[in-house]
Amino acid sequence: MATNGSAAVISAQPASYDPEFRTIDLGCDLAHTGRMQLDYAKNFTVDEFEGGVRLVCEANGERFLVVPAGASAPDGLDPDIAVIQQPLDSVYLVSTGMICLIDEIGALDAVTVSSVSAEDSPNADLTAALEDGCTDFGGKYSAPDFELIAERGCTLAIENTKINHAPEVKQKLQDLGVTVLTELSSSEPEVLGRLEWMKLMGVLFGREDEANARFDEIAQRVWAVADQAPTGKTVAFFYINDDGAAVTRRSTDYFAQMIQLAGGDPISFDPDAEAEGSSSIQAVIDLETFYAQAKDADVIIYNTTVDTSVKSIADLTAKNPLFADFRAVQDGEVYACDENMYQAMTDMDAILEDLRCALTGSGESAGFIWKLD
Repeated sequence: MATNGSAAVISAQPASYDPEFRTIDLGCDLAHTGRMQLDYAKNFTVDEFEGGVRLVCEANGERFLVVPAGASAPDGLDPDIAVIQQPLDSVYLVSTGMICLIDEIGALDAVTVSSVSAEDSPNADLTAALEDGCTDFGGKYSAPDFELIAERGCTLAIENTKINHAPEVKQKLQDLGVTVLTELSSSEPEVLGRLEWMKLMGVLFGREDEANARFDEIAQRVWAVADQAPTGKTVAFFYINDDGAAVTRRSTDYFAQMIQLAGGDPISFDPDAEAEGSSSIQAVIDLETFYAQAKDADVIIYNTTVDTSVKSIADLTAKNPLFADFRAVQDGEVYACDENMYQAMTDMDAILEDLRCALTGSGESAGFIWKLD
């Protein structure tokens, strides 16, 4: 494990970490045999029971029992526990963040219905599957093609937290016999905590060895990039919303941590969670306040994963004349980012390299962060 440079901002959790949401009472007599050791992820746990059964607990209070092929769920199981029966050979994948993780462990062939089309897919293998007809486009999270999902025999839907805004969709899927698992990786405070959701995908798809090996390989690459001296450069990462306010990330967000790992110092705003438009992840700041704190930033990274309208420095200053006074604008240190950056967890080391290139003005971009003219 790296201990020098920017990598010091990554904190591994102690082996004794035991979150309150972890509840291992199944309501039946199945013997508990062990627990998966997680180093960074804080929003799920996995416990092992006799017969190879796994219990997944999530920070949202939901629990899932993963039952091996050829076995059955035990009698007397608590009714709050949803069953995921292996093997998984027909999955409705809604969470775009999980695409690269599932692909990394070689389980993408189990995805038969996707919420992204071939044209919008952020992953080459999923694009090919959609074009070949191995996977069907099944509509967005809020309006899925229930008939198609039923026809393809999907037994599991992997959603992200957007499904919380469409409870009727979740209920309809469950009425069709589809178990709905909401992944919470976006709420992970640690960069490697997001990546460690690969281990949960390994449990679900019966590819734990592959998930452990690939996680270790990618984490080592992240450590190698991050274990470099800080640059001393300050970074403003944001976009401008329709109301003309700046939307940035909180200091506890994983992207703020990525800037630190690349050797930068993120300019963060942490208003009350109740502030209009803000959340536990993002902060919405009026432009005058943002200007006062960010005008002297060494580097600007405009969040074009959300607002793709900014393709040049002129596009940014057209948003508001105040931007012309920003030091980074005057120095030409303005960057944009790839719209699929948040979904590229397995390329985390390359994203860090691109961030560091922006901070140091050297190196070649891998295409996740690039300079605007």
